Amino acid sequence: MPTEFLNPPALCPTFGWTHVVAAAGGKTIYISGQVSVNERGEVVGKGDLRTQVEQTFENLKHALAAAGATFRDVVKSNLYVVGLKPEHIPIIREVRGRYFNMQQPPASTLVGVPALVHPDWLIEVELIAVVGQ
Repeated sequence: MPTEFLNPPALCPTFGWTHVVAAAGGKTIYISGQVSVNERGEVVGKGDLRTQVEQTFENLKHALAAAGATFRDVVKSNLYVVGLKPEHIPIIREVRGRYFNMQQPPASTLVGVPALVHPDWLIEVELIAVVGQ
């Protein structure tokens, strides 16, 4: 059974996310929250949300590849943004749109938080993907 991306008409319209994603079979991959650090653990884009979102999604791409997956296999994303404001949304959507299949985007949650573990991190993103269906 292929993955189903469902937006029931009784729920509000979506922009860049899907209300319900159903997946059966295959291998489920859980990606821990990724942040804007390079392979040496150094923060990339200190104080710059766009740069941090870009680095974070590049890190997610590497994590997915390590498990034999791509962004097309992602069924759920959780994004945590420090001090989330309305003006952050277009930045996040623009970068995210370069990675996700926007015809069938994953189910998604975006949460504003007061802080992340490191004081220079502005965003953390975790993913769930399903491959081999």
